[in-house]
Amino acid sequence: MKIKEAQDKIKEFDKARGWENCWDLKDLSLNITEEVGEFWSLIKWIDDEKQKKVIKENKDQVSDFIGDTLFLILKIANRTKVDAEKSLEETLKEYESRMPAEKIKEVKHANKFAGGIDNK
Repeated sequence: MKIKEAQDKIKEFDKARGWENCWDLKDLSLNITEEVGEFWSLIKWIDDEKQKKVIKENKDQVSDFIGDTLFLILKIANRTKVDAEKSLEETLKEYESRMPAEKIKEVKHANKFAGGIDNK
């Protein structure tokens, strides 16, 4: 499913339930925070190798996190009348400019405070 299709489907989902105007942005944002917290609880305080194992063993929970979070982000896009597909395209274009692949491969990251290249 394309991002635009998903955004439209969520708009239809909300409209069918009379929810198109009853979710405020604060609540949606807090709900995203809750979803991130649930995901974080799977991987907190463990190293990369253990994280990979935990993710593999809990693939259903990770999938739920991704689905729930995308759903909420697209609800925010609908409430704010933002084209999520266009937003993602613009963000990727900006990131490609700020973090050229060859330079990132050389320094391994973009964090300028840790010796990376990102000047934003």
